[in-house]
Amino acid sequence: MQSLFINNMIMYLKKIFIFFFVGLCLSFYANGQNIDINILKPINQSETNFKNNFFKATAQSVTIFNIVAPASLLTAGIIRHDKQLQKNAAYMIGGFVVSSIVTQSMKRIIKRDRPYITYPSIIKRDVGGSYSFPSGHTSAAFCTATSLSLLFPKWFVIAPSYLYAATVGYARLYQGVHYPSDVLVGALVGAGSAWLSYKVEKWMDKKHKQNKI
Repeated sequence: MQSLFINNMIMYLKKIFIFFFVGLCLSFYANGQNIDINILKPINQSETNFKNNFFKATAQSVTIFNIVAPASLLTAGIIRHDKQLQKNAAYMIGGFVVSSIVTQSMKRIIKRDRPYITYPSIIKRDVGGSYSFPSGHTSAAFCTATSLSLLFPKWFVIAPSYLYAATVGYARLYQGVHYPSDVLVGALVGAGSAWLSYKVEKWMDKKHKQNKI
């Protein structure tokens, strides 16, 4: 049983690695062709008061979004005595933890400076943390969006979830704290982490049911 679990984990990790590898290849290609900065400049420099306020609020809402979503499921599960909802909340938290670990590890390994540091023409509109690659806000938003979409595969859940996550990524570009490739790979990390956590949860549920028979 243990070897089967390890084999399944390896298979899922391979798929996640492919997502990351593709994202990294696109990123390095973009850097080599200066596509990153050429895409970023017009987004960052088209300033309006509405954009400043809207994208600031969007970026700041990520933490709330990632707390409220699993907390709501957990609360509903406790009130209804629904074990599945409680498991779903735990799965969402697990996906977020994986996403955060991968994101922060990549930041410290790659050590890419923020665009406003490398290019003085880029306007900084928000506080940038440590390193730029990949985008932590984007990975967090796409992780929760993917988790919700997998748990509730309805268009009225999927569409607004991913629209919100994409808006977060665009906000980080407008604020001058990330390159497009940071956002792209951040989205892949977040979505991939949620998918991996979801698959692990389903596999564990299946094994638990089989052991009961």
